[in-house]
Amino acid sequence: MDEFSFSILLAGVIAGAAPIIFAAIGETITEKAGLINLSLDGTILLSAMVAFVTTYQSGSVLLGFAVAALVGATVAALVAIFSVYLEQNQVAVGFVLTLTARDLAYFLGNPYSRLPGPQAAPAPVPVLKELPFVGAVLFDHTWPVYLSLLVIMLCWWYLYRTPAGLKLRCVGENPWAAYARGMDPRKLQLYSALLGGMFVGIAGATFSLASKPGWGRPQGAEGTGWIALALVIFGGWNPVKAAIGAYLFAFLQISGIYLQGWFPSIPAQVFQVAPFPLMIFTLMIMYFTQRERARIWAGNTPWKKSLLKLFAGNAPAGLGKPYKTE
Repeated sequence: MDEFSFSILLAGVIAGAAPIIFAAIGETITEKAGLINLSLDGTILLSAMVAFVTTYQSGSVLLGFAVAALVGATVAALVAIFSVYLEQNQVAVGFVLTLTARDLAYFLGNPYSRLPGPQAAPAPVPVLKELPFVGAVLFDHTWPVYLSLLVIMLCWWYLYRTPAGLKLRCVGENPWAAYARGMDPRKLQLYSALLGGMFVGIAGATFSLASKPGWGRPQGAEGTGWIALALVIFGGWNPVKAAIGAYLFAFLQISGIYLQGWFPSIPAQVFQVAPFPLMIFTLMIMYFTQRERARIWAGNTPWKKSLLKLFAGNAPAGLGKPYKTE
């Protein structure tokens, strides 16, 4: 593979990972507050449909993204209300909502299936686009791709460098201790769900207006929500690591196109499904690295400790445990 082809590959990875990053970042924020939102997959499809229909009718891509973010926040609000305030099972609520949102997307969006419509226009960065190699990789995308790059660092800064992020993490670790410090755990979990849901809605809009323009059944975004949930675990509930996982997943998907050309005797389906078992394998590695046996194996060996640190990541102690007032 020459330099030009490699730059095209990396540019495709950055663009293809954009919607997955939005979804993974959104779920990271939500779970950092102790709330599990399993409605991601259906929310992405519903927001993708709404974004396309809104843009098709209005001609405004920005309005399509805004309405998609509102849809994502609405579904997340339902998860929070039923799970946090009505104290229903978080997993059951999220699973029911993802099925409901998916079916609504297919039903309401059927009249707009396979229609050509507006999409986010390319927005190359002047001067920087002309840089050798780097210009083609980083500075020749649509604006949602640039936004996905910015969101990674903004989320990290919000969670680990602001008082609001500290409160959110405190609620996720121990909501009762947060309450004793004068915080309202339920309200903070609701706010985190709304913020996370907005990013999930933007992920759907990025699919139908940028990554895979248009709407149809299948749309091409099916399964992304479950991948995003896995990436949150892969990243150890750290937004930067989750984003790295998204880029890795996109790289595996796009590499399959090249590998299929290099190995034509291997069925195409092998390359299409390969990223999924590899992601499961990575999660298994993470599980074993968090065991006491792994720490004994590492001992004081620097490279072994660095390897464990790379895969290390513990879920918030209060994740999935509903806060109940006494």
